[in-house]
Amino acid sequence: MATAWQPGLVPDELLALTHRLGDPAKDFVVLAEGNTSMRLDDGRMLVKASGSFMAGAAREDFVVTEVPPLVDLMEDASATQEDLTAMLDAGEHDGIRRRGSIETLVHAAVQSVRPTAYVAHTHPTAVLGLLASVHAETAFAQWVYSDEAVVIGVPLFVPYAAPGIALGRLFLDRLRGYAAEHGELPSVVLLGNHGIVAIGGSADAIEAITLMTVKGARARVQALSIGGISGLGEDAVSHYFERTDMAERRKNLAGTA
Repeated sequence: MATAWQPGLVPDELLALTHRLGDPAKDFVVLAEGNTSMRLDDGRMLVKASGSFMAGAAREDFVVTEVPPLVDLMEDASATQEDLTAMLDAGEHDGIRRRGSIETLVHAAVQSVRPTAYVAHTHPTAVLGLLASVHAETAFAQWVYSDEAVVIGVPLFVPYAAPGIALGRLFLDRLRGYAAEHGELPSVVLLGNHGIVAIGGSADAIEAITLMTVKGARARVQALSIGGISGLGEDAVSHYFERTDMAERRKNLAGTA
């Protein structure tokens, strides 16, 4: 059985991150949108269960699942959404069916390409507005201020695909391509007409990446409203990636220090 219900494995840090990202005042998610995950020492991952609200998530609202079977499913052209649903099913406990989020494959894709401490998927309104616009693919093509270059680096854009096995397959393919080209994972993945995925080495890094992406989206919308985006250009920020202090900051965010 690839997925199990073991609430005793869920640490306070994962709960706290889930609550912070789910805070209605931040406008990152509403209702049961969004999900968080954390890699365990044995390679499995904890992921929020389907239908639970991030703002009030409890340990009972997470399941633990194995990564390799999920990757095998994505790579099996004959596998269906029903197969994924069955694989994410942890059974009925306390009268409730516990099943991993429909977007668990996004988290599994990250862990399969390069094991990472935390992954969080949210739908911030400020970012979604851009990702649902004609500027979706190009909006983050250049940096508009220096801090976002350091904190979120070069984002990965993934066009829209239906949540579930279709998104998982496309996400995995694009993530593998990015890692091959850049030698690392992106800090943030922009999902067309959908939301964002933050990837980081700590809960604080996940929150910082999410917040910086939201700020970047707001800045771009403001710029577009008065004529268009004027980016910094790579030459203007290239020295940030050579400075020791900035390199250390990025390593800490990525969890590779």
